[in-house]
Amino acid sequence: MKKVFLTASMLAMLLYNVKAQDNRSTADSSDYQSRKLKTEEIDFISSVYHQEGNNSAVTGGIGNEKLTDAAINFDLKMSGSSKSGNVHSLSFELGVDAYTSASSDKIDPSTVSSASSRDLRIYPSANYNYKNIDHNYTLGTGLSFSKEFDYVSRGGFLSFSKASKDNNTELAVKASAFLDTWTVILPRELRPYPYNLPSTGGSQGRNSKGPTSTAPRNSYNLDFVFSHVINRNLQMALILDLGYQQGHLETSFQRVYFNNGTVKAEILPSTKYKAPIGLRANYFLGDNIVIRSFYRYYIDSWNIQTHTISIEPTYKLTPFTSIGLLYRFNDQIGTGYFKPINEHAPTDTYYTSDYDLSSLSSNMVGANFRIMDSNKGLLGIHKLNTLELRYAYYNRSNGLVSNIVSLLMKFK
Repeated sequence: MKKVFLTASMLAMLLYNVKAQDNRSTADSSDYQSRKLKTEEIDFISSVYHQEGNNSAVTGGIGNEKLTDAAINFDLKMSGSSKSGNVHSLSFELGVDAYTSASSDKIDPSTVSSASSRDLRIYPSANYNYKNIDHNYTLGTGLSFSKEFDYVSRGGFLSFSKASKDNNTELAVKASAFLDTWTVILPRELRPYPYNLPSTGGSQGRNSKGPTSTAPRNSYNLDFVFSHVINRNLQMALILDLGYQQGHLETSFQRVYFNNGTVKAEILPSTKYKAPIGLRANYFLGDNIVIRSFYRYYIDSWNIQTHTISIEPTYKLTPFTSIGLLYRFNDQIGTGYFKPINEHAPTDTYYTSDYDLSSLSSNMVGANFRIMDSNKGLLGIHKLNTLELRYAYYNRSNGLVSNIVSLLMKFK
């Protein structure tokens, strides 16, 4: 009930801010006032995700993977123009995830409910963009932060995009870095003494003694997007995402059981390079149908390779409503560091039983319904511009299945 109250309160304050901005612009229509920073859009997104499976990496590749995650996200976008007409944009985002995880509860099976069986993740971010109208380029920068029970992430990015005079072609480049810190949590039976977990009010944090170590995980990415309007019906984009990770890349509370009956914590290389390349195409089939498609090939230095293809046709029922379908297929060749339970040899240098890194295939199907009205608003709320409801079902060749339902509310 408290969460619902906080959500409603924040939404009310944001809506009040929109109204206040409108009142100010109406009261004074001078050129100076029209260039002031104003609220352009407020997005509220809520989702519920649930999964079931029997290949938990926490218990060596077998065991309950049941997980439920409820997420709420607010996104506030503001913009203003200078005397020369150049546009300055600010956006602020606040996300909160609350989850329960059966597999994480097995990190310490001796407790009734371990501190990591449920958690809250909070992730704010702030972005700034500058668009030069005369030269048709955009500069951007941003900062992000994320925190949960055993993980803290700090991120930042710089971006540049340049469009042609007719806006039919654009090249965008984005460099980002995430400097993260793990709290190294081992399965209970593998912990040295003394040992202490971060205090979260759970039984582990209160009863254990001694310090816990922390370890870095740093990620660096360089993304390129080249997009072009082929004709009035077809738009395409070529996407290249280069990435490098270094640091603590394994998850230390995931067990590996060896063929001699011993058990250890997962160990993986401390570096990873990746180079996915993708192609996106949007085709407008008449006035009422849009077909969005995407293909990506992924490869990294752990010898993981994946092919992903998706297609999303959308049909406009009326000028204000549309319905869309989604299908995505993924085929993955896994890393040689993976083996199922009891198949690793004690002489292996690196080892994991995490099925996310195994050879597998998956399918996802979904649907969405969107309604828009920029004139009268929706549900009796004048500023409510868009409502969208999405559902997706996912299944994987190793038996993992999940469902997600999300709701988007856009205020303008």
